[in-house]
Amino acid sequence: MDFEKLGVFYLGRSYDIETQQSGENLTLYDSRDLLTHAVCVGMTGSGKTGLCVALIEEAAIDGIPAIVIDPKGDLANLLLTFPGLSQEEFLPWVNEEEARRKGLSASDFAAKQAELWRNGLAKWGQDGERVRMLKEAADWAIYTPGSSAGLPVSVLRSFAPPSPGVAGDAELVRERISATVSALLGLVGVQADPVQSREHILLAEILGRAWSQGQELDLAGIIRQVQSPPVERIGVLELETFYPAKERFGLAMLLNNLLASPEFSAWTEGESLDLNNLLYTEEGKPRVAIFSIAHLSDSQRMFFVSLLLNETLSWTRAQSGTTSLRAIVYMDEIFGYFPPVANPPSKAPLLTLLKQARAFGVGIVLATQNPVDLDYRGLANAGTWFLGRLQTERDKARVLEGLEGAAASAGSRFNRQRMEKLLAALGSRVFLLNNVHEDAPETFQTRWVMSYLRGPLTRPQIQELMADRKTGAAKPAAPSAQAAPRPSLAPGIPQVWLPARAGAGTLFYQPMLLASAEVRFEDTKLGVDHARRILRLAPFGGDLAPVNWDASQACPLDFEELEKEAPETAGYGRLPSAAADARSYKTWEKDFASWLYANERLELSRVKELNLTSQTDESLRDFRIRLRQAAHEERDRRVEELRKKYAPKLAAQEEWIRKAEQKLEREQEQAKQQKLQAVISVGANLLSAFLGRKKLSATNLGRATTAARTVGRAHRESQDVDRAEENIEALREKLAELDSEFKAESEAVATEMEALLEQVEIKSVRPKKTNISVKLVALAWTPHWRDEAGNLTPGWE
Repeated sequence: MDFEKLGVFYLGRSYDIETQQSGENLTLYDSRDLLTHAVCVGMTGSGKTGLCVALIEEAAIDGIPAIVIDPKGDLANLLLTFPGLSQEEFLPWVNEEEARRKGLSASDFAAKQAELWRNGLAKWGQDGERVRMLKEAADWAIYTPGSSAGLPVSVLRSFAPPSPGVAGDAELVRERISATVSALLGLVGVQADPVQSREHILLAEILGRAWSQGQELDLAGIIRQVQSPPVERIGVLELETFYPAKERFGLAMLLNNLLASPEFSAWTEGESLDLNNLLYTEEGKPRVAIFSIAHLSDSQRMFFVSLLLNETLSWTRAQSGTTSLRAIVYMDEIFGYFPPVANPPSKAPLLTLLKQARAFGVGIVLATQNPVDLDYRGLANAGTWFLGRLQTERDKARVLEGLEGAAASAGSRFNRQRMEKLLAALGSRVFLLNNVHEDAPETFQTRWVMSYLRGPLTRPQIQELMADRKTGAAKPAAPSAQAAPRPSLAPGIPQVWLPARAGAGTLFYQPMLLASAEVRFEDTKLGVDHARRILRLAPFGGDLAPVNWDASQACPLDFEELEKEAPETAGYGRLPSAAADARSYKTWEKDFASWLYANERLELSRVKELNLTSQTDESLRDFRIRLRQAAHEERDRRVEELRKKYAPKLAAQEEWIRKAEQKLEREQEQAKQQKLQAVISVGANLLSAFLGRKKLSATNLGRATTAARTVGRAHRESQDVDRAEENIEALREKLAELDSEFKAESEAVATEMEALLEQVEIKSVRPKKTNISVKLVALAWTPHWRDEAGNLTPGWE
């Protein structure tokens, strides 16, 4: 089967509703059509989960990352891919309870499941090699917010301001604040109205002020600001009139109980909701990030989903526009998150994504078995509908309402009567595909999925799948040191103190040398003019070589964060004699400038063939992600050019075949008539002879001659039919050759674009000496915490 095509997803085969049989035509879905989003609706047993899993599998093979929100726990099955399709691979993951119900041992049941998957895949033209290709195409990860079973996710650590792409839109910022506050209050059991609830209004004011100033707030910071808000008035009322301190304390206690609860400690650990890191690995490989939330309560699920959707919206708005699919956001069982009347915190960001994400290459896929619980005015933004078997007439009516709205939005015709008939005839694993980008709806049967659909995974099973991904390392303790009083220095020696973070023990400062500089990099060919601010800390060595810049490290703080005044009480480490001499700092300044000239480089990643160069502050990982998207766009553009190039040739060839088939029909009809005439003529002569007309008269001779001629014409007509059939076969071979040429050229484009991902060259831009400006070389006191044994723990990294 020919389904490994560029930019298309193999979902199944055509299905004839009348005969209830699948056909030979493959159902290939253009990935770009997903930019107008998709909805999958079907009752339990319709095959909805299998279809959506197949969609994610195809996207992964095509290098498209995905965010998968899994309220039921089914989609962790995406990690159960077994290229060997063997009993041993299936055995650890089979459902032993299901095996017992069937009267089988786990081992025997695993053997039957392996055989089932081998046969199922083979029927749909797939095998273990395609499973292996899927497994290796993407990074697969299961995140479990609020639990350590999978990869933990930190969501209570901070409430970061929105990205610049969202921050510039006042309406989006208001929506994000409202959704975040509603979700947070729902988590502590407060069902707050954004207009009438004092709790909601106060928290929205706190977040709004912090975000407008670019500040992050963690939950502890929010609690402190609830007790001492940064405002004196709310609207026209005094703060104490609007929300007295005594009553605010009650809200602070609710939030504090949440923060102090052992159950919620897991919410402060793990990866942050950074979509760029969630969608791609450090090497830039696409990732399918599955967020399993079945273990959470309803309020916790709403809280997490709302935050994730808001982060997704911020990331989406920060991307460049594109006409190729960049990422997929899929949510299984959308029930309760996008209702037709209520406005839960998840609804606003989801509606905004449906309206705006397509311009940035992000496709939204929503699935449900309860169509009456969806806001179909919002889902009118969806261009693709996968419709499976529905439960009630009310469900069908609501689906038809949504389809009609989608057709109106796309400016296409909608045949309600025909659609009703098709919906009524759907069976298991048979879906109606209504795509506004196609001329007519299509019924198809879903292909066999490559992932082993064994049902929801338990927490221990998720933990086993993610065991290799959890790593951690402890920091070594600092060496011990003896305390000394703060040294007295000449006024000409600048000093700074790094701020100390919270710790246990006695505050103790060690001396280091801090240098600040600005280095400008210029390269007209690459179009680079970039200034880099540099802040480095160097340890002091012995008296003969007090400073070695090769041993220096980047300072983790901005210059503005350094303190100019010494703490009142603290111990100090020994200061080298050279550091007490003001003249040393001039020497170290020159040494630092020389070191910068020798070592500082602006390294840019470049792919010449795509004329793509990394940005000055872009990591190689981020550049590879952007490169992959650019390669996809170039691939799609060139394949589209090939389609336009071959379309007239293919159309002309098909037209010649059509005319040749019409000629064949005429030749066949003529041959049929001639054969019939020959039979009649010969039969008449035979009949005459049979009746006793034995004399060879002129009439009889003429009749025999005519019969012979008729037989000759019938033979020639038969030869004409043969030639017509040979002509059609030649034309079809030519059509197949053209199709093979198109496919070969398309695959060559894909191979070329894939090869470009490995052809990244590093361009190193060196600064001129005149473009190096050292701003400051100063004595820096770095804080440590000293325990009773004299051991030091860094208090500033």
